[in-house]
Amino acid sequence: MSTASSTLSAPNSAEQLQRLRHTCAHVMAMAVQHLFPETKVTIGPTTETGFYYDFDRAQAFTPDDLDAISTQMRRIIKAKLPIICEQVDRDQMQAELEQLQEPYKLEILAQIPMGETITRYFIGSPDTGRTQHPEAEASLIEPLPVAPNEFWWDLCSGPHLNSTGELNPKAFRLESVAGAYWRGDETQAQLQRIYGTAWETPKQLKVYLHQKEEAQRRDHRLLGKKLKLFSIEDNAGGGLVFWHPRGARIRQVIEAYWRQAHIQGGYELLYTPHMANLELWKTSGHFEFYRDSMFDQMEVETQAYQIKPMNCPFHVLTYQHDLHSYREFPLRWAELGTVYRYERSGTLHGLMRVRGFTQDDAHIFCLPDQVADEILAVLDLTETILSDFGFREYEVNLSTRPGKSVGSDDIWDLATQALRTALERKGWDYLTDEGGGAFYGPKIDLKIRDAIGRLWQCSTIQVDFNLPERFKMEYVAADGSRQRPIMIHRAIFGSLERFFGILIENYAGDFPLWLAPVQMRLLVVSDAQRPYALEVLEQLQQRGFRAEVDQTGERLGKQIRQSALDKIPVVAVVGKKEVETQTLTIRTRHSEEQELLKLPELCDKMQTAIDAKQQI
Repeated sequence: MSTASSTLSAPNSAEQLQRLRHTCAHVMAMAVQHLFPETKVTIGPTTETGFYYDFDRAQAFTPDDLDAISTQMRRIIKAKLPIICEQVDRDQMQAELEQLQEPYKLEILAQIPMGETITRYFIGSPDTGRTQHPEAEASLIEPLPVAPNEFWWDLCSGPHLNSTGELNPKAFRLESVAGAYWRGDETQAQLQRIYGTAWETPKQLKVYLHQKEEAQRRDHRLLGKKLKLFSIEDNAGGGLVFWHPRGARIRQVIEAYWRQAHIQGGYELLYTPHMANLELWKTSGHFEFYRDSMFDQMEVETQAYQIKPMNCPFHVLTYQHDLHSYREFPLRWAELGTVYRYERSGTLHGLMRVRGFTQDDAHIFCLPDQVADEILAVLDLTETILSDFGFREYEVNLSTRPGKSVGSDDIWDLATQALRTALERKGWDYLTDEGGGAFYGPKIDLKIRDAIGRLWQCSTIQVDFNLPERFKMEYVAADGSRQRPIMIHRAIFGSLERFFGILIENYAGDFPLWLAPVQMRLLVVSDAQRPYALEVLEQLQQRGFRAEVDQTGERLGKQIRQSALDKIPVVAVVGKKEVETQTLTIRTRHSEEQELLKLPELCDKMQTAIDAKQQI
């Protein structure tokens, strides 16, 4: 069933946690500049689990530096310094930043639109009659006994806590240092980014650190290499995934399951090209609105062609090939379509952020009064598929009309209400993100919770008024008139690559039997039993099981240990006794017990577990 809770024990509110972390980022920057006055500050936002701050410093920060910064931060926190907000004049701020020689802050100041309020936040008070933070308690207005230089400020729009004393000195941790380019641009200065985490209580911090340790153990990049599932080859370029045989076996299982589920759900399957004339992307609006995420064009016979970042326009062209009647609706078309998007090298991350990936894309063309039923059917299919892959807890968000959008009020109201109706009929709790929809329509986003409590964005359902209008899509209505269809975009996995990465981390590489790349390994005691093992292997493969014989020639004990490291669900020992009795000694990964079975018995047990999507 769905949920709407946070990953860890919930703070008082998400806004309060943001204030806490933003304040902790400022305390860190204050500590850094007190310890290393030559350091220049840039930006320090919050993150999903903490905060970071980017610094320009000639020397690299060391682990000892982080310890010193942490100590200084605790001193600042224990001093219970007030946090003061001040509105400032643009010219005054520019003069002070120039005096302090803070070039990055000057650049940020220059990008603030004329007429917009400019604020800065002090930690501590320079005792110059600054205006107290508007939400500060009266007790904090009194001057605190601090040294004359015990204050620091930053150009910032907030929000923050009222005092550093509201931070718990035992509930934060500086975690790491990484390189980062100013503005994320490789042509700009390279900075040092210090990452930290902050929570309301030490207990929350302890839970987070345990979860982080567990996440590192499950890192799909490490497990992908260890289990020989996939790689990203530098010789080919960043963000391009190579599926190795074992990873490809899992992908084949996922794709076969996906296709069967969609055919049973009333979908037709499509295959579309990998590129198209640039004019198509201008018509769709992608070239105008999505250009920065698209690769450069290639010239084909004097015309510009674009490798596809989306599948949507191709499905629209397929629709337009024929004139459709209202009687044909709904049309449900699905495709495992590979797309290519330009991502900066600094943002690439294993399978989670790549440049080439396969979307489990589908588009539904329907009538206005069919939208709610179709959305509900998508939710049902999503729950069935995600549950079979082991995900049964979700966070669901409904995003409504943003300030800038296309389409009439009536069509937006109809689509938004259809999404609400479908969620309510489904019985799922959901959060509403007012104004968070796409410019072309409202949407539902679904995040799945994995085995260690993390949320991953996967499924999305979007109602689109933009593409039908841009492409002048039509159908013949009951009264003979030509009308625009409603177009629904939806994906369940999001992309096969990213979903595979999530699966690896969710199962820590220990896949259930139905997904395991090698479901069974035959361990041969000596070469004398190898012919029997190969006969068994052939029968297993003919019945569709993914099996192999250990060909290393190692001692049995080492074969057993290696099978455990390779996370093989079922191992079968083949020795003299097994050959004589035409049996197999079976040990499963999650049981210490051994069982002597005939091959047909073993196959029946394995098939039952596979059909139930359970471990044997």
